[in-house]
Amino acid sequence: MRFPQQLVGLGGSLTATLASLLIGGLAQAQPAENTITIGPGFSPNPLEFRKVGSGSVPVRELVGKSDTPTGECTGFSDSAPDYTLVLTSFFNALSLELRSSEDTAIAIKGPGGVWCNDDYKGKNPGVTGQWLAGTYRIWVSTYAKNRSHSYTLRLTEQR
Repeated sequence: MRFPQQLVGLGGSLTATLASLLIGGLAQAQPAENTITIGPGFSPNPLEFRKVGSGSVPVRELVGKSDTPTGECTGFSDSAPDYTLVLTSFFNALSLELRSSEDTAIAIKGPGGVWCNDDYKGKNPGVTGQWLAGTYRIWVSTYAKNRSHSYTLRLTEQR
């Protein structure tokens, strides 16, 4: 699956920072471990993050869309993003994939728009393509409301 040219991506060094995220006009602090800051040439490549998630809010309500060029905005998540991804520069070829034994989906909101995906590889979601520099909010969702699921988020730069 390819992202439109205007999609923002990942790159650089990983830092744990406490960030403020502007959502609907309200500033909300994000836990440091949920903020990923990278730029082109990041190491190690790929980067992987393991987490357990659940939620009760329909993702389409969180991102304000039910469908995007990369897929449907489906499932349930927490109102706060699972990750905040900060890309310090443009990425020509960046891949964001999720791996889980559960049927999961992802929603990404950042510079240039909203991208959702389900079933990129089997029942695992993912998006790949060119990404703009900027801040992205990432929600991981599952089809069962309030059901906990473990997953691995994987970021890979094709060089």
